[in-house]
Amino acid sequence: MGIRTVRLDDETEKVLKQVTKKTGWSVSTALKRGVLVLRDEVGRSSQQSAFDIYCRLDLGPGGYALAPSTETRRGMQIALRRKSHR
Repeated sequence: MGIRTVRLDDETEKVLKQVTKKTGWSVSTALKRGVLVLRDEVGRSSQQSAFDIYCRLDLGPGGYALAPSTETRRGMQIALRRKSHR
């Protein structure tokens, strides 16, 4: 069993007191349950793949790049040529 020292700000301390009063749990039990709930929440949110998140992003129409990102020098040269010919 591990022993931890935790510093709580005033607002969190008030919430912890409210929880212990309403539930009748000790501070230790309330914190243990909070950690378990957080574990479950983190487990649920990490089930999304990077591709799922990417699909939900609104990246706009795109298609306006002059060159791929690996060839930025060439893209800059094209942009400067276009600008000077106007």
